Amino acid sequence: MTARVSIQTEDFDLAAEVAALRQGDGRVGAVCSFVGTVRDRNDGQSVSTMELEHYPGMTEKSIEAMIDAAHRRFDILGARVIHRVGLLQPLDQIVLVAVSSAHRGESFQACEFLMDYLKTQAPFWKKEQTPEGARWVDARVSDDAALAKWGIQATNS
Repeated sequence: MTARVSIQTEDFDLAAEVAALRQGDGRVGAVCSFVGTVRDRNDGQSVSTMELEHYPGMTEKSIEAMIDAAHRRFDILGARVIHRVGLLQPLDQIVLVAVSSAHRGESFQACEFLMDYLKTQAPFWKKEQTPEGARWVDARVSDDAALAKWGIQATNS
């Protein structure tokens, strides 16, 4: 059994992760995945690197709770979240959210729910390196609004 949550510096292989999520479970009829990558621009400025920090133990526990919430809301069979930390370059993969279910609708909804939840509530701190120097990335109002559509109020305002 693969862990549901991994916080790691190394890259991940989407195909291998999806295969592990499906392995040996004949009930799986759908897998939905989301991969987030580092952009080379943010808020109108070029970004040369992004550094992600987290609070070990607390981060994993927080994401596990999000997956538990997704299982309560949606008829899903499994979920996998990988989030990278450390120094990343543009085009690097940052995050994977993958969800399996019997039918596509539940997978799509649960994947979006987990990504919205993760984006606003997981304890990560992002610092971008721009031509003007380093800057911390704040939560976006649009991310809070995405979470609110699930009936959850962001707690980082």
